[in-house]
Amino acid sequence: MSTQLEQLKREFLEHVEIEKGNSLKTVNNYDHYISRFFEFAKISDPSDITDDKIREFRLFLNRQPGVKVRGQQSGTLKKNTQNYHLIALRSFLKYLMKRSITSLAPDRIDLAKIKERSLDLISTDELNRLLKAPESSPRSDLGAKSKSIESIGLTYGNLKVLRDKAILELFFSTGLRLSELCSLNRDLDLSKDEFSIRGKGEKVRVVFLSNSAKDAIREYLKNRKDLDEPLFIQYSRNSGKSNSPAGKDGRLTPRSIERIVKYYAIKAGISKKVTPHVIRHSFATDLLSNGADIRSVQMMLGHANIATTQIYTHITDKQLRDVHKKFHSN
Repeated sequence: MSTQLEQLKREFLEHVEIEKGNSLKTVNNYDHYISRFFEFAKISDPSDITDDKIREFRLFLNRQPGVKVRGQQSGTLKKNTQNYHLIALRSFLKYLMKRSITSLAPDRIDLAKIKERSLDLISTDELNRLLKAPESSPRSDLGAKSKSIESIGLTYGNLKVLRDKAILELFFSTGLRLSELCSLNRDLDLSKDEFSIRGKGEKVRVVFLSNSAKDAIREYLKNRKDLDEPLFIQYSRNSGKSNSPAGKDGRLTPRSIERIVKYYAIKAGISKKVTPHVIRHSFATDLLSNGADIRSVQMMLGHANIATTQIYTHITDKQLRDVHKKFHSN
C-alpha cells in the first residue's frame, strides 16, 4: 500500500473514531475491511479505485470460504459479511469526496441483496412464563438450600433469584442490548420511570422502567449487603458476597447473563432458543402490536437506521390482520 493511501486511511479511521464517535471495535473493523481491499486491488492512489476494481473485489469476496462450524466448511463468505466490506469502502469514499480528493463516487457501490432477516420470537404466553420462572424456586443447581424466596434468611441461591428476576424484568421493560444492561451501575434513580443509557456509537437514549421492573430491582438491591458499584454482580458459592475474579469489579459478564436467560427459558418449558436479544425482539413487537409508532420504537431501541426497526412491522401489523379477519371468508 502506498504511503499516501496509508495516510488517508489512518486519517479516515481517526475521523470515524473522533468525529463520528464510533466504537474502537467499529474502527478496527473498518481498518480490516479497507486494508483487505487495498491488499487485493494493489493500488497506489485514490484515483485507482474504479468500478472494475470494485467488481473484481466483489467476485473475490463472493468466492472466499465461510467460517468453519464444528470443523466443517460452511460454504462461502456470507452476503452480510461481504456487505460489511462494501459499507466500509463507501464510508471511506464519502470521506475522500468530502475532502475533494478524486476517487470513485461512493454511490457507485451497491450492496449485495440479502435474504430478509427472520426473527426469533417467543409467544406472549412463553414470555410470561419466562418472567415468572425465577419466582417459583431458587436456583438449586447453584447450591441454594431453601425452598422459596420467602424462606427465612436470604440464602446465596435466593439472592441470585432476586438478581435474575430483576435482569429479566429489566430486559423486557427497556429493550436494552446485552452490553448495555451489563454496563449498568446500582445508582439508578428508581423514583423515576426512566433513565439514560449510552449505547452503540456512544449515542445516548432514554429507556423506560415498568413498575414490575422497578419493584424487582428494589427488592434485589434491598437485600444486597455489599457496596459494589455494578447493578448486577457475580456471587461466590459459599459466602454470597460479590465475587470479583482477576481484579474485576464483580460485574456480570455478557456470557453469564446469556446463561441466566437460557436457564430460566428451560425452567419455563420453552423449547426455543431464548437469548437476551430474543427478549429485545419481544419488547419491540409488544410495542408495535399495541399501536406504538415505528419512529418511537426506533428511538427506544437505539437504532440508527429506521430500516433496522422495520423488520418488526410485517409481524405486528394489526391493521392487516383486522382486514383479513373482516373480509376473508372462513
